[in-house]
Amino acid sequence: MKITEFVVPEAILPELVADSKESAIRLMVASLKQAGKIREADEEAIVAAILKREELGSTGIGRGVAVPHTKHPSVESIIATVALCHAGLDFDSLDGEDVFILFLLVSPPDRPGDHLRGLETITRYLKKDDFCSFLRQATTREQVMDLLQEADDNLV
Repeated sequence: MKITEFVVPEAILPELVADSKESAIRLMVASLKQAGKIREADEEAIVAAILKREELGSTGIGRGVAVPHTKHPSVESIIATVALCHAGLDFDSLDGEDVFILFLLVSPPDRPGDHLRGLETITRYLKKDDFCSFLRQATTREQVMDLLQEADDNLV
């Protein structure tokens, strides 16, 4: 699975300014709504589902990265957005460090394999130091998409 197959370019937030984990999640879900990928009527339920998942344990996986995610019946296929918080954000990460790169993933409950493949793709890319370093320097949607495309092109 390629990351550009499910990241919604119009929903990318290259200059996220948030003061909490919840506000970051709300802004990212709102960006998917504004991009026409989720209905306004489902926005709050998706936010609630992601926050409920966060209660089980932070999706701040360390190294400046968080991957909040959920399954929700309002989406027909896996969708994601990327946000870059250049100032850093306390996300209750496993390593106690601030988060700078966030990937938010929403997938249909009847496609658990897609959900797992999406998470696996994101985490595989985020394990690459160069990828994270370049992503943290991006300041536009186009730069983020170019980096995602380049990472897809270099898949072996």
